[in-house]
Amino acid sequence: MKKIELLAPAGDLERLKLAIRYGADAVYIGGKKFSLRSRASNFGIEQIKEAVQFANEYEAHIHVTINMLPHEEDFEGLEEYLKQLEEAGVTAVIVASFAIMKFAKRVAPKLEVHVSTQHSSTNSSVVSFWKSMGMDRVVLARECSLKDIVETTKHSKVPIEAFIHGGMCISYSGRCTLSNNMTTRDANRGGCAQSCRWKYRLYEDGNPLHKEDQLFSMSSKDLCAIEYIPALIDAQVASLKIEGRMKSQYYIATVIGTYRKCIDAYYETKKISPELMATYKQELTKAENRRTAIGFYDGMPKSSAHLYGVNGSGVSQEFIAYVLDYNKETKVATLEVRNNFTANIQCEAFGPHKQNQKFMMNTLYTQDNEVLEVAKTPMQVIYTTLDVEVSKHDMIRKVMINKENVY
Repeated sequence: MKKIELLAPAGDLERLKLAIRYGADAVYIGGKKFSLRSRASNFGIEQIKEAVQFANEYEAHIHVTINMLPHEEDFEGLEEYLKQLEEAGVTAVIVASFAIMKFAKRVAPKLEVHVSTQHSSTNSSVVSFWKSMGMDRVVLARECSLKDIVETTKHSKVPIEAFIHGGMCISYSGRCTLSNNMTTRDANRGGCAQSCRWKYRLYEDGNPLHKEDQLFSMSSKDLCAIEYIPALIDAQVASLKIEGRMKSQYYIATVIGTYRKCIDAYYETKKISPELMATYKQELTKAENRRTAIGFYDGMPKSSAHLYGVNGSGVSQEFIAYVLDYNKETKVATLEVRNNFTANIQCEAFGPHKQNQKFMMNTLYTQDNEVLEVAKTPMQVIYTTLDVEVSKHDMIRKVMINKENVY
């Protein structure tokens, strides 16, 4: 059986490299044009070439999103762009427009064409249609249940990709025009303003339906389907997709690293104990800035899967340092500061090739041996001795006491 692909998002080259180091088999990115995440940093063609070269070192693949729904003026430069992607060694393009799909097959035949989730593919009959049109993979709608995914995969003759983690759209497969109407930013051409996550006042016959401090939002909780990984592997789904091209390095490292460990553990033992699964779930909460639920995996979501009163967004301050270097003999670690911290706090180191290790942070000092009371300058390089062994590209987080467990 071919091992399932773990497909990660990346908004820039730094996050792409991090995702691959932390275990992604493939990474999907957006270019400067034709992508639905226009606010992400996105990649120029030279950066895409560098991404492919880096991925090749790890036997990983690069997929590029061309998932906007084009209007007449949006086709300019498309042929040249597709040929550049093909020449750069990109594995696949993820496409929403059937016109672009056919065009890509004609002008850049070495590129795989993956049907975007924007097409709301929810059954094997529509997958068969895409097969007949020459498409190479179908990304199922996020509105599919586990049963839908299993049955569709069983009766499909092209590889199936399913979402397992990240943001959910309040509208069916992203077919929303709230942003268009409220901000003139076209959601299906890369400009979504996420209007569903705004706070609203609701009235009926002029009377408010809410308390002033509890405004309404239409947002759903983010998806977390890690408990379904064994079932998806058994169903021979080809690829497991994580949403989040605008997420942070810390988020990417935590989420990709956790799913990598879960996938590898199941292939090794064909079983994941409830205790181990609980550990994976707890690890994922350390990167959350919105509460999570299982989406449609168990059928139609209940009201508990929505964030009616709050959107739950916020930035985690747990991530405090990135490991640039570690001397095994002197135990001196070179760290890059990411969030404020002091010495004498309990911390946890994690990385792509290690189990989490807790320790107490020792004295912090600069290159000039100046002792720091507080490490508070982002990206500053500092030093400390660590009682645990770390490696370059590991991360360090604070150990949060009494952090809410949403599971």
